[in-house]
Amino acid sequence: MSTVATAPSTTRQPKPGLTDRAKGERALGWKLAGPAFVVMLLVTAYPIFQAIWNSLFSFRLTDPASRKFVFLGNYVTIVTDPLFWLAVGNTLFITVVTVVVELVIGMALAMLMNKVIWPRKTLRTVVLVPYSIITVVSAFAWFYGVQISTGFLNHWLEALTFGAWDVNFNWFGHWWSSMLVICMSEIWKTTPFMSLLLLSGLAQIDGAMEEAAKVDGATFWQRMFKVVLPNMKAAIMVAVLFRTLDAFRIFDNVFIMTQGAQNTTTFSLLAYDQTINRVEIGMGSAISVLLFLSVLLIAAIFVRGFKVDLTGGRN
Repeated sequence: MSTVATAPSTTRQPKPGLTDRAKGERALGWKLAGPAFVVMLLVTAYPIFQAIWNSLFSFRLTDPASRKFVFLGNYVTIVTDPLFWLAVGNTLFITVVTVVVELVIGMALAMLMNKVIWPRKTLRTVVLVPYSIITVVSAFAWFYGVQISTGFLNHWLEALTFGAWDVNFNWFGHWWSSMLVICMSEIWKTTPFMSLLLLSGLAQIDGAMEEAAKVDGATFWQRMFKVVLPNMKAAIMVAVLFRTLDAFRIFDNVFIMTQGAQNTTTFSLLAYDQTINRVEIGMGSAISVLLFLSVLLIAAIFVRGFKVDLTGGRN
């Protein structure tokens, strides 16, 4: 008597279809959210495509009759102009300096706010005060604080150096001093934002892990680099990415303090100058498109570099 072995079936079972109730809820969701989604898509996409289209023309707003299609001519003019690379260099300088300093100070503030039990709420409120101030107001405060006729910084430095500091020193008369004031105002304004995002990452770390490392004899820096930082990688990525994109688009501080004087122009200020002051719509649109592409490139580099799956909640 022989037996025949039956091979297990490898045929995939079809997924069960949606019930009528689920189909109805999905259709209702599209009906409710669909119009808002379409409007948001149009509001976001239309200016981008319009800027790309305008960037292909030599177009001055005061002389619309001379509008001429130049294809990539505006882009060639921009990348061969030393002023563009000066603006890019200043923008990168401000971005790197401010983000690095804010990350260090923000991490220290986040650790302090995470450890301090009393007065925790008061401390967090005080730290967040600068971020609650409008950027334009903050820029004017720093401008009047260091200006010769109205400022107090020169008088403080003169007192601290026993008269060695020149009380009539013009902070906006040199490139380095202008950039220093711009970076200091940016750091003072947005470090609380960085510390708040880092604090959310610190709060997610299990304290037992740090205690176990401490029991095993790990030093403070070993616990920092082996336990704390790897477990708050997602929070660091979000904080650094947001601040980098924000710093790369800096406009208010430079516009109010120097308006590009002493070779302090930036990417955004250059686009404003071409579009608003010179009404060169084609050239200004081309610079704006390059700024948009730069922001996309920075975001892609950060997401790939950190290798963090935010949706999955794991690295």
